[in-house]
Amino acid sequence: MTLARRCGVLLHVSSLPNRHGVGDFGPRAHEFIDFLADGGQEVWQMLPLAPINAGAGNSPYSSYSAFAGNTLFISPELLVRQGVLRSRDVEPPPDFPLDRVDYRAAAAWREKILEQAFDNAFPGLRADSGFDAFCRKADFWLDDYCLFAALKREHKGVPWLSWPRGLRLREPAALEQARERLGYDILRERYFQYLFSLHWKNLRDYAAERGVSLLGDVPIYVSLDSSDVWAHRELFELDREGLPIYCAGAPPDYFSETGQMWGNPVYDWAFQEKDGFSWWARRLQHESERFDMIRLDHFRGFCGFWQVPACEPTAENGLWIPGPGARFFNAMKERVPGLCILAEDLGVITEDVVALMSEFGFPGMKILQFAFSPDIGKNAYIPHNMPVQSAVYTGTHDNNTTRGWFSDELDEEGRRRFCDYAGRQVSADSAADVMIRMALGSVAALCIIPMQDYLNLGADGRMNMPGVAGGNWGWRLQPDMATRGLSERMLFMARIYGRTEG
Repeated sequence: MTLARRCGVLLHVSSLPNRHGVGDFGPRAHEFIDFLADGGQEVWQMLPLAPINAGAGNSPYSSYSAFAGNTLFISPELLVRQGVLRSRDVEPPPDFPLDRVDYRAAAAWREKILEQAFDNAFPGLRADSGFDAFCRKADFWLDDYCLFAALKREHKGVPWLSWPRGLRLREPAALEQARERLGYDILRERYFQYLFSLHWKNLRDYAAERGVSLLGDVPIYVSLDSSDVWAHRELFELDREGLPIYCAGAPPDYFSETGQMWGNPVYDWAFQEKDGFSWWARRLQHESERFDMIRLDHFRGFCGFWQVPACEPTAENGLWIPGPGARFFNAMKERVPGLCILAEDLGVITEDVVALMSEFGFPGMKILQFAFSPDIGKNAYIPHNMPVQSAVYTGTHDNNTTRGWFSDELDEEGRRRFCDYAGRQVSADSAADVMIRMALGSVAALCIIPMQDYLNLGADGRMNMPGVAGGNWGWRLQPDMATRGLSERMLFMARIYGRTEG
C-alpha cells in the first residue's frame, strides 16, 4: 500500500457537538465533513465505533463486540427524517452538558427514544427488505451479539461469566429457551444494529462525495465480557469455566511505570491458524467495508505480545510470546482483498516488527511528542528521520494535547531542544502551531492532527489518560469551535505544505 501526501484530523464521533448528549452520525457529523473538506483535510480518523462498556470507563477500546456498532451514534434527527420518530419524540432533549459527554444520562435518554423507534417500526419490520438483507449479511456475528445483549439486559448488566451455568457454557437447551423467552428483545437489538448501519452508510457516502476518506481503528484484543469471547471461547486462552489463563497488556513504558494490565484474554493463535484465521478475516473484512483505511492497534502484538498471568495485579511480570506474524497477514491478504492497514507501531518495537511491516508494506506512526529526547538527532520520531511511507501525528488520543504537553510534561531541557529544532522561541501559546507545522512540513505522506491541537487547547482537552480508570473519553467539540476562519487556516497550511490541491 502506498500513501499519497495528504492530511487529516483525529476526532472521535462522540466528540462531535449537538444537543443530544453525545456526538452521533447526524447533521453535525455531516457538517464536520464539510468543515474538513473546505479545510483541505482529506482524512477523518476516528476511534473504534463498537458498543462501549460503561463499567470499563466508557472506553471505545473496551467493547461488548468486535463487530456491532455503538447505538449511541444513531442520530435522533435522522430517525425523525426516516419517519420512525416524530419531532416531539426527541424535542426538546434533556439539558445535557455541551462540553463533556455524560454517558450515563445520554445512554438513558437515547435508549428511550430508540425503543420508541422500534415500537413504531415493529409492525412493518418483517416486510422490510432492507432489514432482512442486513440480517442475512451480518449473520456471522449478529445472532450471537443480539442474544448476548438481550441476556445482559435480563441479567442487569452483569458479566456473562456470572450468568447461570447453562447460559455461561452455551448449552443448547439453555440457549434455545433464552431465544424463545427473549425473542422481542433480540429483534429489538437487531433493529438497533440495522439503524446503526443505515446511519453509518449515510455518513460514509457523504464523506466520499466530499472527498474525505475515513480512517478507522481496530483494537487487536476484545473484552472478556463480550459476545465474541462468550460465543467463540475456542479462539482464546481460557480455562474450562471461561476464565482467562493469561491477560494481555503492555510492559512498563513512557505511559506507565508498572505497564498496562488490559485484562483482555489473549488469543489461542495455534487454534486460529488451523482454519486460516477465519474469525479475524471476517473481522477485518467487516471493518474494511466500513472504512477506507484501518489503524491496526497494537501491531506489535502480531509479532509478539506481552502475556501476563491473570492472577498478577500489574503487567510488570509478563513475558513476550511469539505472535502469528507473516502467516497471519498472508492469510489476510488472500481472504480480505484491498485491505489498507496503518500499523500502530508505538512502544517497544523490535526488528521483527520492522521487518513484518516492511514485508507487507504497512506504514507506521510517528508521534512528534516523542521526538525531543536527548538523542534528538537520532530519534525515530523527529521529522528528518521519518520515512515517507508513514503517518505523522503531533499526538494521539492517548497523549496530552500539545499545549498541555509543552506546559506540563516537557522538562526544561526538552523545551530547549524543541525550541532549537524549531529555530525559534516557543511558548505554551505557540507550541501547538509550531508542532502542527512540523508535522505538515515533514516528509511523512500522511499527517493527522488531533482537533484539540488545531484549537490550541490545554490539558483539559485531553481525550484519554492511559492507566487512569475514570474521567476519560468525554471531551467534546463546542458548537462554535469549528469555524470558517479555522477551516481557512487549515486549508492555507495544507496548501503551503503540499498536502492538498484544493
